[in-house]
Amino acid sequence: MDRGVAISGMGIVSAIGMNAKENFEALKKGQHGISEVELVDTILKENILVGEIKKSNQELEQILKLPTPNSFSRSSMLGMIAIKEAFRDAEIQVKDNTSMAFVNSTTVGGMDMVEKFYDSFLTDKKNQHYISVNDAGSNTHLMADYFNIKGFVTTISTACSSAANAIMLGARLIKSGRAEKVVVGGMDGLCKFTLNGFNTLMLQSNGFNKPFDDERVGLNLGEGAAYLILESQSSLQKRDKTPLAYLTGYANANDAYHQTASSEQGEGAFLAMKKAFEVAGIQPEQVDYINAHGTATPNNDLSEGRALLNFFENKIPDFSSTKPFTGHTLAAAASIEAVFSILALRENIIYPNLNFKTKMKEFDLTPQIEIKKKEVNTVLSNSFGFGGNCSSLIFEK
Repeated sequence: MDRGVAISGMGIVSAIGMNAKENFEALKKGQHGISEVELVDTILKENILVGEIKKSNQELEQILKLPTPNSFSRSSMLGMIAIKEAFRDAEIQVKDNTSMAFVNSTTVGGMDMVEKFYDSFLTDKKNQHYISVNDAGSNTHLMADYFNIKGFVTTISTACSSAANAIMLGARLIKSGRAEKVVVGGMDGLCKFTLNGFNTLMLQSNGFNKPFDDERVGLNLGEGAAYLILESQSSLQKRDKTPLAYLTGYANANDAYHQTASSEQGEGAFLAMKKAFEVAGIQPEQVDYINAHGTATPNNDLSEGRALLNFFENKIPDFSSTKPFTGHTLAAAASIEAVFSILALRENIIYPNLNFKTKMKEFDLTPQIEIKKKEVNTVLSNSFGFGGNCSSLIFEK
């Protein structure tokens, strides 16, 4: 029987941990990683809270044993640490990667380094090499070279649904026989560009984000990276490797409602979920847990809530947003939450929606607010981006 696409390894770096074990311990204990900005030189330091990884670029270079100077951005270094863990988890050696494919996602790319040295580029030549890695694709190819990946390599940037779409493309490469192993996921570091951009949109909170709460005012941006190793059944059999889980459903839909907002009725989100369930060949009542997109912005939570109520016909399973733990990690969000979904399947656990107190007045929806042990066989993970770019993934044991 076709169980979908196997997941043989995973790796993660976020504000609550530098690997999967640390992340899970924080989720289980309800320990968030939201704090004041320390590592980005921004005028917004006193006005916002973020999910920042408290390691400098120099510390990341040391972890990866990179030469100095190098052209790796903060985003790509976070990504490389996560990919290393995914390879270890999948029991794959770097020398075995030549035929592997790599579908990466990012919104920041190398902007964090370029903006740092922008004012001195014309007068100080020693940092000009960062100009060549400003764009997202250049970061991906540097990472591919680092890991000796010689197969199909590409980059996806669709805002907050980026990593979900990377995972979906990787699954299609496996299903079509174009690849036997694919590294999929996303990465984004904090930088002034995104901090200033979301501040201009008035979408950031100066307190802790409160998904699906009536008094929510905005999100906390975060940084991080997470990657999965997708693998064909024949490849797993050759290696005698047991998968962590299966990706059985995936879909993307675009409601094209507004450049920086989702449809108020959640049409794109509804269609993404509908198509993902059709791909998985399961019914909505088979879902045990929904990892919601849940950004804590007024528009997103209203849109997603209506989509969930419409799709599940008012019989919504246990759901929560994990962004109060990590912040909204933009292009990395869907892959970070994919790792959380797999951990939920493995550990039979549902995470709390931190900071929730008051139900939204528009509908009767209450997320899971305490850690919950239950049998979890199927998880739906939603990721909805700017421009109405909506994606849904379904993971099963």
